Amino acid sequence: MSYANYPSLKGRTVAITGGGSGIGAAMVGAFARQGARVHFIDVSEEDALQVQGSLATEGMNSCFHRCDLRDLDAVGTVFAGIIEDTGPIEVLVNNAGNDDRHQVDAVTPSYWEDRIAVNLRHQFFCAQLAAASMRTIGRGAILNMGSASWHVAVPNLSVYMTAKAGIEGLTRGLARDLGGHGIRVNCIVPGAVRTPRQTQLWQTPESEAKLLESQCFPERIEPEHVARMALFLASDDAARCSGREYFVDAGYFGA
Repeated sequence: MSYANYPSLKGRTVAITGGGSGIGAAMVGAFARQGARVHFIDVSEEDALQVQGSLATEGMNSCFHRCDLRDLDAVGTVFAGIIEDTGPIEVLVNNAGNDDRHQVDAVTPSYWEDRIAVNLRHQFFCAQLAAASMRTIGRGAILNMGSASWHVAVPNLSVYMTAKAGIEGLTRGLARDLGGHGIRVNCIVPGAVRTPRQTQLWQTPESEAKLLESQCFPERIEPEHVARMALFLASDDAARCSGREYFVDAGYFGA
């Protein structure tokens, strides 16, 4: 697929969490092809090294950092290393998350805490670290990854949807608090994106047909479609976009 060219992204330092697979991997590739200096964080070393190696064969540079985002001390170390290596972070994409299904009666306090840490907590603390870096140059863009799931009440995802709903509130709060420092904060809200994980775990021919019927535009959403929105919102073309949610869901209204 071809992308629009955003000259303002060339040479910018971009940090992407969860960049080793799915939507995150598509974002790593998209920003790298814009000439950005891409650093990406993931817990899965095997997947991430494949992404890095694939881009290298295209002549594109990217830098993988292995880190469990639940470990906030390790997160701080990774961000400090990125800044030391390439200078202030100019774009942060808070993409990492996990949509494991769960029954309400099976949720324990420890499971709740772990899922909130995986899906919500790190977004705030990564934004905190990135914003401190961005303030030194008076500009920056933070993109938080939401989900259409809580807008349509997907079953067996109560804790995940709680986190994703919170991300939209987090986006509004950060946009207000950081705007005076030249930092824009937005939320991308994907619909049902056809990633390898979704295809392997959740999709069947029957559910695929039902999904397309629930969308205004009856075509599957690919990771690249979400990456295109990220490129725009991170670029200077979106200079007056902040504090909002941008849906990439083909008009998804659930079933």
